[in-house]
Amino acid sequence: MDDTLTQQLTPSQRKAVFHHEGPLLVLAGPGSGKTRVITYRIAALIDSGVHPYNICAITFTNKAADEMRQRAFNLGACAGAHISTFHSLCVRILRKYADKAGIKSNFSVYDSSDQARCIKLAVKDCELDTSNFSPARMLDVISTLKNKLIDAESFRNDADDFFSNTLSEIYLGYQRILSERNGLDFDDLLMKTAFLLQDCPDVCRELGERFKFLLIDEYQDTNHAQYRIATALASHHNNICATGDPDQSIYRWRGADIRNILAFEKDWPEAVIVKLEENFRSTPNILAMADSLIAFNQNRKNKKLIPTKPSGREAVIDVFEDEAQEVQAIAQQINELVKKGANLRDMAVFYRVNAMSRAFEETFIQNKIPYQIVRGVEFYRRKEIRDLLAYLKVLANPDDEIALLRIVNTPARGIGKVTTDRVRTYAAHNQINLFEAMKKSEHIESLSKGAKAKLAVFVNMLEQFKKDIDGPIAPLAERVLNESGLADSFLAAGPEGESSLENANELINAAAAYDKQTEQPSLVDYLQQISLFSDTDAYDKSSDRVALMTLHAAKGLEFENVFIVGVEEGILPHERSNSREDRDELEEERRLFFVGITRAKTGLHISYARYRTVRGQMLRSIPSQFIFELGREISEQAEEDEGYDDIDYISQDTPQFKTSQLVRHNSFGLGRIKEFIEMGENSIVVVQFNSGQTKSLMVKYANLLKI
Repeated sequence: MDDTLTQQLTPSQRKAVFHHEGPLLVLAGPGSGKTRVITYRIAALIDSGVHPYNICAITFTNKAADEMRQRAFNLGACAGAHISTFHSLCVRILRKYADKAGIKSNFSVYDSSDQARCIKLAVKDCELDTSNFSPARMLDVISTLKNKLIDAESFRNDADDFFSNTLSEIYLGYQRILSERNGLDFDDLLMKTAFLLQDCPDVCRELGERFKFLLIDEYQDTNHAQYRIATALASHHNNICATGDPDQSIYRWRGADIRNILAFEKDWPEAVIVKLEENFRSTPNILAMADSLIAFNQNRKNKKLIPTKPSGREAVIDVFEDEAQEVQAIAQQINELVKKGANLRDMAVFYRVNAMSRAFEETFIQNKIPYQIVRGVEFYRRKEIRDLLAYLKVLANPDDEIALLRIVNTPARGIGKVTTDRVRTYAAHNQINLFEAMKKSEHIESLSKGAKAKLAVFVNMLEQFKKDIDGPIAPLAERVLNESGLADSFLAAGPEGESSLENANELINAAAAYDKQTEQPSLVDYLQQISLFSDTDAYDKSSDRVALMTLHAAKGLEFENVFIVGVEEGILPHERSNSREDRDELEEERRLFFVGITRAKTGLHISYARYRTVRGQMLRSIPSQFIFELGREISEQAEEDEGYDDIDYISQDTPQFKTSQLVRHNSFGLGRIKEFIEMGENSIVVVQFNSGQTKSLMVKYANLLKI
């Protein structure tokens, strides 16, 4: 690697980059040049004689993998090295070793909508009431089990109560339905790969010899299945480099286990630890707040955020009367920043829950402020996009019954439910898939001549399309769009149909970009990439619009100016965290806030409202305890502008409470004190209310009445 490039590295970065063999843990704070370290390390390994073919770098989003790949390419280090997401790596492994994994190599990767259809069918097959066994809830529980590597058979064997026994039947039914359709869900990709490496030592050894140097980004976000995969791949050589930050672990709700990174030295006793503490992103003012906040967490590895930028504007904490005033004020601040020369693309508004975006959308439209909601998977959920993709899915995997049933009469071609039901019955009786049954429709006595003819035309069309599946994707998608009748059906639907056609053409444009960027385009690989598409992957930083997104979606991004709104008890931290009842949940909420703060480069505005509309009612809000952990005062200017007496508001006498004392709250009703935390004017009281809720309340704002 060029000496001029290595001179751009700090001493700690150089230590990580030029570490050769043996386990390495890189504790990388936000804005510390983590991606640079990983890509330079790939280049350094190749310079030292390691073949690119023997290097595997794994991260969590397609966007991060693309950026890493491009940076490595610019260093001349990409060709031959495997750089991808965890799920993409697992797809590649499972397709190569499908027989040993007990699956077919042309399996479909089922997205959330496909999974929802399968779980609903599984619940229905068990003759259960969906109000008691919500399909969405069942899917969440099954996902958790898979991430813990508990398959359906193992779960059934350990089930010892009514709920567990019932869930085991749903789980088994769900897996049977997936298997019949030759489909795997996201969690299957991980679970089946982990089991493959565990049960087939020869496969594990072969992959270990292939990937002699394993680099894993965002290690704090790994779940148990990913942890087991990484450990297995590195077990033959111990050359594992884990990069991450416990303070940025924010995906506990989807199985991420912070203990994986906290226990790295225990798993790998010979590990070298490197801390990347210099921050190249944010001003000292912003970093001081972030450091003050995260110090309240216990499950972490101590490190400091060392600023390399000069001091900038003061980070501001604003308090507003209600959410309407909050939104209007932010719109005004954005317009003022634009007048001073700032770009909209350099601004973002973060909120804890998606529902909070509505007020910003309405106000930004009124104020003519262009914006984008970073929730890109919505594009792939549009009907016209799902229809076109369903054709491609059937061509890649004829066992995909969900996709086949979607397209058999889309656009309308006179093949109704009665016909498809009769074909499904024939398929079940003859133990063949639905597409094979359609191909044999002339043998189905229950079908009319007309139905047989229509099915024959439909099957012949798909067979003609299949002749092109080994080539580039865009021409195939365009042919399907036109020859299936989809394009004509869109044009016949008027203005709404024109929009649908534009979206379909946009999908073809995306496919053309895939064809151009991929050495060997394949339909299976293309569909896999789409199925693993995430919200963050959709963020368009070239568009001059303000970004609106949840704090979770903000991970991995950065902006000159950041607005974090609704920092109130019950929102951030979320009411699910139950504050001090579940310290792990509370600490994760604090980490989420920390991630949001450290996305800001020069401008940071944090705000909360005194009143907020909840389920149609205007309720009194309580400032988040996190506000008081930032080591900063609330903006006095904001208080004065709103006509409040700041001194009276802050310095009123704080009432004292005792454990087990009975109290009443205007919104939550009767409750009993569980804990009183003396913090002077910022004292906190933990109350268990008769409703079953447990709340941590700032005493001076809670207006609790002693009973």
